[in-house]
This record gives sequence, C-alpha cells and structure tokens, in this order.
Amino acid sequence: MSTLTRVCTAGSVDDGKSTFVGRLLHDTKNILADQYEAVARTSAARGQANPDLSLLVDGLRAEREQGITIDVAYRYFTTGARSFILADCPGHEQYTRNTVTGMSTAEAVVVLVDARNGVVTQTKRHATVAALLGVRHVVFAVNKIDLLGYSEEAFRAIEADVRELSGRLGLADVHVVPVSALVGDNIVERSAETAWYGGPSVLEILESVASDEPAPTGLRLPIEYVLRVPDYRGYAGRIAAGSVAVGDAVTLPAGRSATVSRLTVAGEDVDRAEAGQSVAVSLDGEYDLARGDLIAGADRPEDARRFHAVAVHLSDTPLAVGRVVELRYGAALVRGRVASVEALVDIETGEPTGATDTLRVNDVAEVTVELAQPLPVETYRVGGQVGSFLLIEPGTGDTLTAGLVR
Repeated sequence: MSTLTRVCTAGSVDDGKSTFVGRLLHDTKNILADQYEAVARTSAARGQANPDLSLLVDGLRAEREQGITIDVAYRYFTTGARSFILADCPGHEQYTRNTVTGMSTAEAVVVLVDARNGVVTQTKRHATVAALLGVRHVVFAVNKIDLLGYSEEAFRAIEADVRELSGRLGLADVHVVPVSALVGDNIVERSAETAWYGGPSVLEILESVASDEPAPTGLRLPIEYVLRVPDYRGYAGRIAAGSVAVGDAVTLPAGRSATVSRLTVAGEDVDRAEAGQSVAVSLDGEYDLARGDLIAGADRPEDARRFHAVAVHLSDTPLAVGRVVELRYGAALVRGRVASVEALVDIETGEPTGATDTLRVNDVAEVTVELAQPLPVETYRVGGQVGSFLLIEPGTGDTLTAGLVR
C-alpha cells in the first residue's frame, strides 16, 4: 500500500490555487474523461479558449459564479509513489477560518505566490498559520512565471523574500519552485523553460516528504459507543494514536487497569489494530465505561480541568471570555469556557499582540480553557488525532472555536 500524505494548498486570491490543483489532477491522470469534457464545455460556454482546470475543484455554485474558492475542496489522488488527500483552501482574508481547517491535518502545505505580485499579506498569513499549526513541509510555488517570460531574476527576488519570511517564522523544510499552473511547468514534470532552476517539480517534492509520524505514543482509544448484547460487551471507537493487541494491558479512567480479551474490526476478530482503524475492544471484566471515556496505554495522560491552547474562532458569533459553552475533545463532550485570552496572534507575523475579552471570527489567540469536569488532555501532535478540541454553542450544536492544546 502506498503512503498516504495530506497536502493543503493556500495563497492569495487569484494566485491560481484551484488551477494548480486541477493541473496536478490532470497531469497525474486522476480525472475521468467525462469530468474533463464537462470542464471543457463549461469553459467554452464562458468564451475561454482552453479548458479551465480550476473548475475541477471549485465545487460550490457561488464559487463557480464568482470564480473564487470559498469552502475547502478536498480531492484524493494517487501517483506511482504516493496516495494524497489534497485540500484546496480559500484565499480571501474573510475565509481564513476555512484555511485553518484545511491545514490542521496537513503534513505539507503548498502556498501559491503570484510571480507578478510576489509575497503579499495573504502569503504571510498562510505561512504563519502553517507555522502555528506545526506543518513541517512548506512548498512556495511561484505561479504564473510564464507571464514574466520565465525570468530567473524575478524568481530569485521572490525566493529571497520567501526565505526571509520562512526563517522568521521558523518553518523547517521549505522549497521555492517556479511554476505555471496554466501551462504545467514544474508541477508534475520538470520544465525546460526553467533550466536555470534545476530543482525538483512540486510533485517530486511532495512524493519525497517523509511521513510525519506523531511522537511515539501509547494507545489512545476514545470510546464512541458501548456495545451490549447477550454475552458480549465491547467498547467501540476509532484508534486516535498507538495500537492495541489482544492480551495488552490498558489503562482506564481513575487509573484502573484491564487486559484486552478480544478485538473486532468490521465484524471480524483480529489480533491487533492500529491508529486510524475503527475497532471494538472487549476487556477481561465488566467495567463501567461510557461514551467519551478513554482507553489508553500505560502513558495515559493525566486528567486536567485547565489547560493552555492556541484557538481559532470560526464563527460569526463572538465568544466572550467566561461564557459557558460545550467542549468536544475526542468523543467526550463537557461544559467549559475560555477563562482568559492571553494574547491575540498577529496572523501576518505570528507574534502575540494585546489581550482581549472577546473572540471574533478569524481571530487566532493564545487562551486558557477551564472545564466543568476533568479530561485526559494532552499536547497536540501534528498528524495525530489527539490534543485538538472544539468549542460548541449549547443547544444549536454550532461550532464556535477550534483549538490545539499547548
């Protein structure tokens, strides 16, 4: 089975993100003939001479009508070396929250930069979000280089700005690539038009990204359902981290210990299950466990009523400090509140600014969260499924804020 890598594209408005993704899908032969024909017909109806590959990913009607991306568009594609889940994120400032959502699980981010405009505010904003979320691999694709006659001088000037920005933000693995999404230069295949570049294509970089395995962690299995039938009790959920095998010792709430007596995946008994699999676990005795409880390895995190986090406010409804809401962590749902906002984060520099008593849409902040009852929270790890939470409006279930435990 090929390695699965999660990638997110971002950048400023009209930098060509959707066209880039469309070109990537087209040139890796990951679109169907009827999809391409539909795009060609729509493009012709608009008076365009060539098929507009951005239509392969701009799915919402409002996006098609305005020619922009609003929601995060997800696509799955494969190459000979890798399988990818790709999130095409919006470029408008007012949709920063959508971009945060798309980047939150990414192992690599491709930031599109218009060669005619260079590094702009949204470039800085998206690079900062990638740094805040701990994304380790960032590719800056300097797009529309063909419109500048494949100028090396123009590219090198932008590359210098990108390197300065990346160094300031602490981004670790950074590549800068001259590309043309419209023509296809350096996206899948290396281009003869940029012989002076001499580096890999964007796809080559993505295929070489080392999978960001979470830090070594014991089992983390949030219980989603308790299955009770005659002569059987199972605790079902998706393994968030680690693995579990029949005979393993596990740790339950309140420090209790148990031994795994049986594992079932998709109705079949198995000896072992890994992170990402949905599994039903039976234990060597009867235990009073419920939805939201955590079955863990020996390194079970300590329960806490208070923790620090980086939070992104996603809702148009403001959230005042101290207002009681619901907090979802794994499968657990408890009452909680933002006890304080230590600082808003300047999304262009990553630096903390002044404190506030209210979170508003697109705000990124350093916060302290308090819970009505303790939960086994732990620090967020990129690529893992632990350490993230949502704040939810009681009654309506609307998501207000997303956060990462620090």
